[in-house]
Amino acid sequence: MTGESYSYAKAGVSIAAGNALVNAIKPLVRATRRPGADAEIGGFGGFFDLKAAGYDDPLLVAANDGVGTKLKLAIDSGRHDTVGIDLVAMCVNDLIVQGAEPLFFLDYFATGKLDTGIAEQVIAGIAKGCQIAGCALIGGETAEMPGMYADGDYDLAGFSVGAVERAQALTGTKVAAGDVLLGLASSGVHSNGYSLVRRLAADKGWRLDRPALFDQDRLLIDALMEPTRIYVKALLPLVRANKVSALAHITGGGLLENIPRVLPEGLHAMVDADGWEQPRLMAFLQAQGAIEPGEMARTFNCGVGMVAAVRTADVTEVTAALEAAGETVFRVGVIAEGQRGCTVKGSQGTWSAKVDWSATHEG
Repeated sequence: MTGESYSYAKAGVSIAAGNALVNAIKPLVRATRRPGADAEIGGFGGFFDLKAAGYDDPLLVAANDGVGTKLKLAIDSGRHDTVGIDLVAMCVNDLIVQGAEPLFFLDYFATGKLDTGIAEQVIAGIAKGCQIAGCALIGGETAEMPGMYADGDYDLAGFSVGAVERAQALTGTKVAAGDVLLGLASSGVHSNGYSLVRRLAADKGWRLDRPALFDQDRLLIDALMEPTRIYVKALLPLVRANKVSALAHITGGGLLENIPRVLPEGLHAMVDADGWEQPRLMAFLQAQGAIEPGEMARTFNCGVGMVAAVRTADVTEVTAALEAAGETVFRVGVIAEGQRGCTVKGSQGTWSAKVDWSATHEG
């Protein structure tokens, strides 16, 4: 053999670094164990025992998602410890809206050159998110791909599976005209709209390391990086008690386009935009970008991260239960008869959306 000797490491991939990361995160993974999942990571796949989890006639529900360009804000600011929570939240909140308890989670972490310190921070956030949601982190993949990403960049994808007893599944069939819409407060921007947030930051010259104009006790970067709220543990008992007709996770598309996704034909959501006070962070974004109210309603959650449709007779009980679980609850509207869609009406105007979600695969 003649000439230069090549190796995987010379091509930019460190097997040793990958192995070191697996060993470093094993305690984090162990902390997420739950009934049905108690194996060590490191195999080719993760096991989950539905019988041990206590299900009799379960339907499985699957969801996957990412964090979007909020990751770029995390990378640029060196804040890697909370985007893992965002990753879990975006998946498990999509499961609970079907009535499903999140059972397990898997992650995909991709980068050009593996920095084990950064990766460990990210995965620690994923493990924390799993603990908040009550699901097990049973596996994942770390991909080191030189040339695919700019220096320091990485990307995340999350995958979660949940289960719901067949009779408790939320499929839209339980919603009826007259149901009250309760909004659960968001923790911030969550994980949608960050391309606009970052554009504003660049064009307006925001100093992210300075106190926020709307909250002098908090750095602007801290407000923008606040992780997505996970609503699973507050909502699951109510789903199992048949106290919720439908749930809508308010992500991209806002209230206008997400509530109709859980409505059957013939029902329309009427949302009163004056039913809750817009958070100061949202008001700041709107003012900084001179964003039209209708654009706000389609881009951001505007302070409401989850909406529950509840029978009138159960509103008081459900509100009390959610508040006891630590949620802030607003009465934001009602379900009426009409073409499937949503109308948001308030002092700043009226906006409507009639969306056909039957042709999309997006979760």
